[in-house]
Amino acid sequence: MRKKILLLTTGGTIASKDSGSGLAPVLSSQDFLQYVKEFEKVCELIPYEVCSIDSTNMDVEHWLLLARIIQQNYDGYDAFLVCHGTDTMAYTAAALSYLIQNSAKPIVLTGAQKSILSEITDARKNLHDSIRCALDKRSRDVRVVFDGKIIAGTRAKKTSTFSYDAFSSINFPVIGKVQNDMVLYYIEETIHPKEVTFYHQMDRDVFLWKLTPGVSAKIVPYILQEYDCIIMEGFGVGGLPDHLRKAFLTEMKQYKPHEKLLVMTTQVTYEGSSMDTYVVGKAAKDELPFLETYDMTLEAVYAKLMWILGLHITDRQEMERLFYQKVNYDIMPLS
Repeated sequence: MRKKILLLTTGGTIASKDSGSGLAPVLSSQDFLQYVKEFEKVCELIPYEVCSIDSTNMDVEHWLLLARIIQQNYDGYDAFLVCHGTDTMAYTAAALSYLIQNSAKPIVLTGAQKSILSEITDARKNLHDSIRCALDKRSRDVRVVFDGKIIAGTRAKKTSTFSYDAFSSINFPVIGKVQNDMVLYYIEETIHPKEVTFYHQMDRDVFLWKLTPGVSAKIVPYILQEYDCIIMEGFGVGGLPDHLRKAFLTEMKQYKPHEKLLVMTTQVTYEGSSMDTYVVGKAAKDELPFLETYDMTLEAVYAKLMWILGLHITDRQEMERLFYQKVNYDIMPLS
C-alpha cells in the first residue's frame, strides 16, 4: 500500500526563477510533481500550495497556518513535507516543533541553495532525500533534511550562505543521514507515549537584543514597556554589563514576576551559555530573574518563548518549567 505525503510548498529559492531583479518564487506546488516521478510506485504526493514567498517574508502567521493545515490533514496522511526557503527555515522548523508536539508522523522541511529549475542544483537531491526520510517508518516529529543530513527541528541553523552544506546541527549530533538512497539513523527515535498535541497561538512580544560593547541603557525602559520577553545575546558564555544590570534592576521592580521574562543566550554559535562562570553573568543571574538558554539554539529559544507566552500562563514557576522542558531534542537535561 502506497503511503500518502502532503507536499506543502511555501516558495523559497527551490521554487525560484530569475525575475530580472533577482530570484523570486514562481513554481506552484503542482510543478514539483514532475521532479518526483521516481517515487510514484511507493508513495502518493499530494501538492498543497501554502504560499509563494521569499522566506525573508515568513511570519508567525505562516507558522500557525502550516500547523493548522497539518492538523486538519493529520489523519489522512502518513507524512508531511514542507518545501521552504533556506534563510528562515530553522525558525520555521523550531516553531513547528513547539506548535506540533509528540508527532508519530514525520514533518520534514527542506529547501535548496539553487532553484530546482537550474541545471546544476542541490534541489532535486534535497527533495528526494526528504521524501525518503518521510517514508521511513522510524521517522517522526519535525526534521530538517538538507545535504543528506537529518537534523532535529530545534537544532538546525543555517551556517553557510551559498554552500550546499548550508545547515548544521548545533550542540547536538545529526539524527541521521540519507546516503546512497538509504536512510541511516544514528539516534533511534523514541516512540511517543503521548498523543500528538497541536497549539494554535504564539505571542510576538519577544525582543531579541544583541549586546555590543558600550551599548546604552537608555533603551531598557522602552523595551520593557513594549515587550513581555527580552532575549539578550550576551558575550561569550553569557554576561550582562554592570550598567545594564543596574538599569534592569530599577525597571523590573514595577512588574510582577510572570509579566516580564529576561533570557540570556550567547552570541557564540557552539557550546552554549554558562552564566555562573564570570561575575558579570553570576551577578545578573543572582539579582535578576534570568532564564538561561544553555545549549539551545537562538531559533529554538525565540520560538519556544513565543509558544510559552501564547499559553497566557500567570504562574512564573510553570513558565520556567516549560522553558526547561525538553521538546524535540531542544535542550539537554539539566543536572
